[in-house]
Amino acid sequence: MKKAKKNNEKIYYYTDELEDDFATMENIKLVNVDENYKFIHKNPIWNIASLFTQNVLSMPIKYLYAKIKFNIKYIGKEKLKNAKNRGYFIYANHTQIFADTFIPSLANYPKRNFFIVNPANISMPGLKLLVRLLGAYPIPSNLKAYKNFLKAIKTTIERKHSITIYPEAHIWPYYTKIRNFKTVSFKYPIELNADVFCLTNTYHKRKNGKVQIISYIDGPFKVNNGLSKKEAEQDLRDRVYSKMVERSQNSDFEKIKYIKK
Repeated sequence: MKKAKKNNEKIYYYTDELEDDFATMENIKLVNVDENYKFIHKNPIWNIASLFTQNVLSMPIKYLYAKIKFNIKYIGKEKLKNAKNRGYFIYANHTQIFADTFIPSLANYPKRNFFIVNPANISMPGLKLLVRLLGAYPIPSNLKAYKNFLKAIKTTIERKHSITIYPEAHIWPYYTKIRNFKTVSFKYPIELNADVFCLTNTYHKRKNGKVQIISYIDGPFKVNNGLSKKEAEQDLRDRVYSKMVERSQNSDFEKIKYIKK
């Protein structure tokens, strides 16, 4: 994994599309997400603060950032609106350090949207509390914490909220293709028999030379209950992956070139 410049062109070299990460979150002391970590808070003050942060305080900032920086456009947003009376999962490609935290939330508004994230996201100095209030659920550090993690996911879906998952796991800024991803993150909708949507961010060059993001929303993808759990996970993953690959082909601008070593 290496970054370079050639004739003012950004080039990132990678060796493993499943493991390489180009996010700049180095030297962060990770929070230990153990059995004492609170995913769901019973304190009403916390819940009010989280709702206010997610759906009121942060919304103008999210909207202006997305509009000014990326002139963002959504295609298929009505599909989420049609599912407003139930909880569901959104799977998206992981190509922005900051914007990925709110692109699904803007499409989903006013439904509250939560995220499954790497513990590094809740470990950033000065931003730990804010990221948690915005709905981040960090992946547990041990098996004892996993039970609480799964309970939080179940509770969130039962409350008719949405949960966004980035199955590619690592951030590749402005990457225009879909990286291969594992089936592991698809066990949650299988366990809860919940619908799945996918959100694919594509990249385009505006007349002023800046980047535009067009986000395609597809679904719902239903769980195939006629299969075993493992088969259903693979089936759901393959359908989502296929649609995201199809949508990604609409990208027509490559800000950063990725080359395999």
